[in-house]
Amino acid sequence: MKERMRNDTSVFSGELGWHDIRWGRAEQNVRGMQVRIAKAAKEGKWRKVKALQRMLTHMFSAKALAVKRVTENQGKRTAGVDRKLWSTPDSKWRAVLDMERRGYRPLPLRRVYIPKANGKMRPLGIPTMKDRAMQALYLLALQPVAETLGDPDSYGFRINRSTADAICQCHQTFGKPGSPAWVLEADIEGCFDNIDHQWLIDHVPTDKVILRKWLKAGVVDMGQLKATEAGTPQGGIISPTLANMALDGLEGLLASHFGGKASKKARKYKVYMVRYADDFVISGISKEVLENEVRPVVEAFLAERGLRLSPTKTRVTHIDQGFDFLGWNARRYGGKLLIKPSRKNVQAFYGKVKGIISGNKAAKQGNLIRVLNPVIRGWTQYHRHQVASEAFSRMDALIFRALWRWARRRHNKKGARWVKERYFHQIGNRKWTFAAPGERRDATGDAMRPLLYCGEVSIKRHSKVKAEYNPFDPSWEMYGEQLRQERLMDQHRYRRQWASLYIQQKGLCALCGTALTDETGWHDHHIVYRLHGGNDTLGNRVLLHPNCHMQVHNRGISVSKPAWTEA
Repeated sequence: MKERMRNDTSVFSGELGWHDIRWGRAEQNVRGMQVRIAKAAKEGKWRKVKALQRMLTHMFSAKALAVKRVTENQGKRTAGVDRKLWSTPDSKWRAVLDMERRGYRPLPLRRVYIPKANGKMRPLGIPTMKDRAMQALYLLALQPVAETLGDPDSYGFRINRSTADAICQCHQTFGKPGSPAWVLEADIEGCFDNIDHQWLIDHVPTDKVILRKWLKAGVVDMGQLKATEAGTPQGGIISPTLANMALDGLEGLLASHFGGKASKKARKYKVYMVRYADDFVISGISKEVLENEVRPVVEAFLAERGLRLSPTKTRVTHIDQGFDFLGWNARRYGGKLLIKPSRKNVQAFYGKVKGIISGNKAAKQGNLIRVLNPVIRGWTQYHRHQVASEAFSRMDALIFRALWRWARRRHNKKGARWVKERYFHQIGNRKWTFAAPGERRDATGDAMRPLLYCGEVSIKRHSKVKAEYNPFDPSWEMYGEQLRQERLMDQHRYRRQWASLYIQQKGLCALCGTALTDETGWHDHHIVYRLHGGNDTLGNRVLLHPNCHMQVHNRGISVSKPAWTEA
């Protein structure tokens, strides 16, 4: 390991330590190797793919980035069965040095349960920090292959692809004149829990020895060690990619039976598939084609992988009746396809909001608003690309009623006018705004913190990613960068100061010059510290990666506005 570090001196800015790693250079090293892997996979040179993957998993840069990922993501404070976390620079540095294939033996997963929308519990398997880092390392080598070979209309757990892309593809499939009128709503029974281990080992192009160890590691549930005979654990970093690769190829199989999108055979059967992870829908010209021809092909494909369709949840429906997919309902009304938030999704959201209000009966109004606003914003952001205005207005009315009952309960001896003047204020043109003392000004000039209303969120059509986009193909580099920046700006457009800094820096970290994403995260850094008299103006602030921010403070690095920022 030390010899490889000496040969990779460009990654270090000085001494050998966690805060001396040049993350921009490390990402360049890994990116270059990933591009080579993707090219070899596209050309079908599998011996070369294997050799390049081995080189990548032995690179110091890749190991450092793997540790960086697991210590910056949302699970960084969730420990495995060994109860160990990597929270200090020294522990992270030791973790990089300890990442060796020889002698590696993963520990069992820690079983935890989280509630599902239907009231049942979803089992998660939490690996240890070291096992997560090893999975992140081998994922760096596997992801270029997965993206190169993935189905074009697969949108789950892939770079720059989302649920919004999947539902837009549904609109393209069912929303045109002459579009298919029947849809097979497919539901795989326990996809993550039932994938055949031997199929994964035989067909996933990665280190077979390491993959087998992960799959057979076992799980500790309620203090008991249980063997894992099938499935890939929900909670592992590499699990979504493994599940995706198990289902990749179904789109091509259907095309071979019923024709590709541009063929005469396809125009006859109109069999097209849209998939997000293990949820997918398949269109067809008739109910008979889907039930008697398409479904047997799908079932045979899944059976090879140890999977099967749920007999109760899989059904064939007409587009005039509509179908639910990823929280939306797609249905044709008088010849026009409309995609709205599904009734189940709306009810679940309102139940969550009402639960928050009921659980904060004695909370201060400002604290209640702080809890509600992120929940409302997240739901409206998810649905704002479809026909959601009516659902937003209806939800505003329901939330208003719940808040009015909340306010009247607190002051049951006061009149309605008194309650209204205390909790509801005029901000702009809205006279009944649920607001507490905060930052924005109301009609009287007082500073107020308002509740976010769903109806205030504007509807904006989503621009779907191109189906053939490959993030590891150099010819798609500019398209991918533009797509990433546009989507991150759209997602966080309500954060005006952040958006201004992001635009100024062109979406890049001010220290290392690499991309700022939701996955990497970011910190808001003051160039002149406030302790030394620095102010909060945009001219004194830059966006940095969390690790870059730590480097600045630990090593006393001076940061200034990047040369590419606009005046």
